[in-house]
Amino acid sequence: LAINGLRHVSFHPRYPLMASASDDGSVHVFHNTVYSDLMRNPLIVPVKILRGHGIVKKLGVLSFAFHPSQPWLFSAGADGKIHLYQDI
Repeated sequence: LAINGLRHVSFHPRYPLMASASDDGSVHVFHNTVYSDLMRNPLIVPVKILRGHGIVKKLGVLSFAFHPSQPWLFSAGADGKIHLYQDI
């Protein structure tokens, strides 16, 4: 996943998506499926790596938020920028 540290992990409130923000300046988006059978492992499939933030003092993406009803992701980085990724 990340070369350095993870800063944030979250699930989309409506779609079966989760993501992680890391100090390498990227956000990794995954499709996930959790089964009601507790003996069956969850299925986590990488979907996309979102890049665009610079690294400042070894810090990359500090946080992100999913849009509540759309497949959009907003990210905030140590570079002082906010990015909107659509159609993830």
